[in-house]
Amino acid sequence: MAGSGDPLSHRGLRGREAELAQLQAMIASVARTGSGGLALIQGEPGIGKTTLLAEAVSRAGAAGFSVGLGKADELHHIVPFSSLAASILHGDRPLLSGDDLAALARNHDQRIWLVERLAEAIEARATDAPVLIGLDDVQWADALSRFALQQLPTRLRTSPVLWLLTGRREPACPAEEIVAAATGNLPTVTVSLGPLSDAAIGQLADDALGPAVDAWVRDLLDGAGGNPFLAVEMLAGLRTADASQESVPSRLVVGVRGRLRSLQPGTLRFLQMGAVLGRRFGFDDAAALCDRPAAALLPALEEAVRAGLLDDDGDHLVFRHDLLRQAVYADIPPSARKVLHREAARRLVAAGRQPIDAVPHILRGALPGDEEAVALLRRAADDVLAVTPDPAADLMLRALELTPPKGQLKFEVGEQTILFLTRAGRDHEALATGDRLLADRPPLETFGRLQSALGGALWTMDLADELRRRAEAALAAGGSAPEICARLAALRALALSRGRDLATAREAGETALRTATAIGDREAHVLALSGLGEIALNAGENAVAVERFAALSAIDSAFLPEEVVAHLHVDDFAAAERLLLRAAERTGAVRQAMLLWAQGQHDLGLGRLDDAEADFVTMEHLEDEVRVPVQQVNGRVIRSRIALLRGDREAAREHLLAARERLAVKPNPGNTAAVRFLEAVHAEADGDAGLAVDRIRRVQQQGPFMRWRLLRDWVDAAVRMCLRGGERQLAEDLAAQAEAHAGRNPSVPTATGIAAQAGGLVRNDPALLEHAVELLGACPRPLARAAAQADLGLALLAAGRPGPAVTVLARARGTFAEAGAHAAAAAVPRAADGTGADGRRAASAQRPVQGWGALTASEEKVARLIAQGHTNRSAADVLVVSPHTVNTHLSAVFRKLSIGSRVQLANLVASLPEI
Repeated sequence: MAGSGDPLSHRGLRGREAELAQLQAMIASVARTGSGGLALIQGEPGIGKTTLLAEAVSRAGAAGFSVGLGKADELHHIVPFSSLAASILHGDRPLLSGDDLAALARNHDQRIWLVERLAEAIEARATDAPVLIGLDDVQWADALSRFALQQLPTRLRTSPVLWLLTGRREPACPAEEIVAAATGNLPTVTVSLGPLSDAAIGQLADDALGPAVDAWVRDLLDGAGGNPFLAVEMLAGLRTADASQESVPSRLVVGVRGRLRSLQPGTLRFLQMGAVLGRRFGFDDAAALCDRPAAALLPALEEAVRAGLLDDDGDHLVFRHDLLRQAVYADIPPSARKVLHREAARRLVAAGRQPIDAVPHILRGALPGDEEAVALLRRAADDVLAVTPDPAADLMLRALELTPPKGQLKFEVGEQTILFLTRAGRDHEALATGDRLLADRPPLETFGRLQSALGGALWTMDLADELRRRAEAALAAGGSAPEICARLAALRALALSRGRDLATAREAGETALRTATAIGDREAHVLALSGLGEIALNAGENAVAVERFAALSAIDSAFLPEEVVAHLHVDDFAAAERLLLRAAERTGAVRQAMLLWAQGQHDLGLGRLDDAEADFVTMEHLEDEVRVPVQQVNGRVIRSRIALLRGDREAAREHLLAARERLAVKPNPGNTAAVRFLEAVHAEADGDAGLAVDRIRRVQQQGPFMRWRLLRDWVDAAVRMCLRGGERQLAEDLAAQAEAHAGRNPSVPTATGIAAQAGGLVRNDPALLEHAVELLGACPRPLARAAAQADLGLALLAAGRPGPAVTVLARARGTFAEAGAHAAAAAVPRAADGTGADGRRAASAQRPVQGWGALTASEEKVARLIAQGHTNRSAADVLVVSPHTVNTHLSAVFRKLSIGSRVQLANLVASLPEI
């Protein structure tokens, strides 16, 4: 230990006073402000990262932090969440129990859900005391831990949570990605450790050997190059050496390898077996690899511990430093390493370990043609697919490489690889893999299986025509098993849902559904129902769509968002809300981004513009996180319309540009139509009626089904644009479409009301517009009601009836204003003088951009709840929204109020006047 007056609690910290001060400042800042922070300690192996981390953790614990500390392991970087789990499960007060963590990991494909639940646990703990979560050697963190570390610091930036990471300076190190994700969202600092100064190395020598250290010893320590680990190893050798200078060279351990040569051969062999197993290994596993009874290896274990090479934590043996393990491992001949890793994998499986635990050894020891290794990789990939689809796909690609080049096994592994790549969102790789396998001219039954497996990738890539062509070719070739024929038929129907002949598509879908039901194939059943649901939506048959998607989500709850949206199309918001509440209770089985899409549509329909905006913002973030951009174009289109309704032209233009950029990546007919319609809305706002009409006409050219999908709620706006642009024929065509849509949906107030509104606009008929207002009175969509009221008011003014117009226009303005659509409210004319004079003026004062007055109604509700001590989860329960949405609102609150913690928010709210 250092002297009593030395503030350092560990001698290995000699020369690190400045770096420790940086970490101490971060610890103090998190404790003082109540907001988050992230620090990365970076440097070469042996430079002192772990020692500095341990000292920072010790000081945080002394300052009242609740601490969790873990370490990533090189040979366990494939096991999902293995790296961060130690930080969560261990410490003075573990954040989760082992059973809790296992329960989280069992959920279906829910990386986002898992991270959210972890965030809730950490957030709850941070309400009692600041939290420190440390992870050593982050360069070896597994994919799921890296994903969590990229999300959690920002997600918890408003809570007193400090993240301390160590990592090597390596290209594309995960640490850099984690810091980049946090930068700009919370305080971050990178502490770079360079070589120790000569003075600091001298202090280490004084600590080990006393102040009377000979000059030749100090010269010898120059060989450590300022690396404290190597210096300490040399000093350890000197402590055990004879006092005379002449006897030291023969006993001196210069570097790690020299030190190992002083061990008994049996001890070195035991250490080599441990090095194969990893930095942390079981004594029984090492004994098994040595092919000796555990009792016979006790002397070797005792010597290794006595020499300071291994530590015993009670459950496992741990190399005291990675450099020690690496030096031992490097002395094993490469050919022997492969054999030992293969044997380690076999013994781990025989001992009942999970396949994923044996995978690192398989990857290092398997050779092409090793069918046993292929089988193990397939099992491991299947086990981790739900939480880490990307690494699972990589495991399958490796299995495919190891598969014998001839024989049926290659096609079986290839089919599984295609499915896993698709699940991971790597559709182009899936298609390329499938086409390589198809080029080998597989048997007809296999040909059909491969084409069926490629269906998901082709559909996601918007290659509907290619999907139809391949499905028809496989069906025509024959030879496929009944379940494969059923899946191919369902895929054909799904592809036909994007065509113009929806009658043929419907017939194909019904046939596919009957076949799937008859043979009992679940996948074919899901595909057939999905295709029929799409066909019903594209045909504007909303009640049928509800029936199809309800049946679909009953089979697979991952499709519950589609059922929610289908209910919205028939104005059944009550059923949609019940489904959303049910999904919130079991979100482990629902696609999170699509659930936010459904929630956004729900909130938008109810005129909750603030919540809808937050929903779509969060949805885009989630899609970015999992790299599956499904609804980003439509999300930006809606956000742009919301911005225009509010009067934020700059934001509206930004969203339009973003929608165009995303359209270039995913240029399907639906996305194209949505962006063209948004361009029409912007053109009208800019006063360019001709361009607005041109864009509406382009929407019409995308195909009949797009009319129902895009214009079912917004056809009134399109009719107004056409009338203002002098295109009466196009306006009449749109009104006819709305009337046909109402005919398909006679019990849906939105459909019948908007059809009457469109007809009233085209015919300039106040009576028909008044009927539209009456019909929309039963509609749950306030913005649709307000738009119809505004149209009726204008028609009454034009007809010389200012008295009734005053009332109906006032209602329209009030409804728009209540929803936050201030620009729409301002556009509604006032007729208070009874003469029909327009006299337009702003319906409300322009909201400021900073301060409490800048908060939207939803943001203010969230701010008050959080100030009262609610967590994101409990606030979400009160407001009946998603915790993701609360987090998005809270981010806006902190930005607008220029604060960084919940404590500051509570103080600010407490200072506000009573309301």
